[in-house]
Amino acid sequence: MELELSGKTAVVTGASKGIGLACVEALAREGVVVVGISRDAGNLAKAQDELAAKGLSFQAEAVDLTDADATRAAFERIGVPDILINCAGAARRTPVDELDSTALHASMDAKYFTYMHATEAVIRGMAERGSGAVVNVVGQGGRAANPLHIGGGAANAALMLASAGYAKAYAGQGVRVNVINPGMTRTSRVDEGLEAAVRATGKPKDELLQEMVREIPMGRAGEPQEVADVAIFLASPRASYVTASIITMDGATTAGI
Repeated sequence: MELELSGKTAVVTGASKGIGLACVEALAREGVVVVGISRDAGNLAKAQDELAAKGLSFQAEAVDLTDADATRAAFERIGVPDILINCAGAARRTPVDELDSTALHASMDAKYFTYMHATEAVIRGMAERGSGAVVNVVGQGGRAANPLHIGGGAANAALMLASAGYAKAYAGQGVRVNVINPGMTRTSRVDEGLEAAVRATGKPKDELLQEMVREIPMGRAGEPQEVADVAIFLASPRASYVTASIITMDGATTAGI
């Protein structure tokens, strides 16, 4: 399917690794001019080298998206893109016995406000132009309660509601906003979650990983590239009547309606 993306501009947050980097690569392969944002300039440089070896490139911007002023300044430099894909920020999984107000605030800063700062920086400009697509890669933790992920799950749930709200507010001005909720996906965040589970249960990491995979009806974790494929479809003109949608990608783990 021709996605009609060639020549468009995109910003991907959390672009230096995992799902974010997979989105950068998928967009670049479609001929999109991509700006990748991450906090760590070194990680961005490594990502640029990785894609350069594949004959692809993107512009890097090292920005701490928890800082609203820094985010706004970055987008003033970049301009209003055709596409924004938010992947930045991950709330740390925390055993409930370790959870406190500091951890809860950190979860919202890391996950919710990173997305909201980036969205706020572009969405009105998209509306004024009459076109734009935002895809928020959130997570199933916002739909299924997990004692290890109370702070992050709450941030994810808030992101889903905010995304739908923005979609409804700006639908008449040509702006679409959609959400993807991955389940277990093979990124470095899996190891972080397993470490928290080890502290909470005392079980070995390998045993916990096997338990997690057994709960997935498809029998495996997702791949970052699989999430990226859905993200760029949602961002493309081929999904022109899709907005305020929440797409589950968890291998049928929840299988709910």
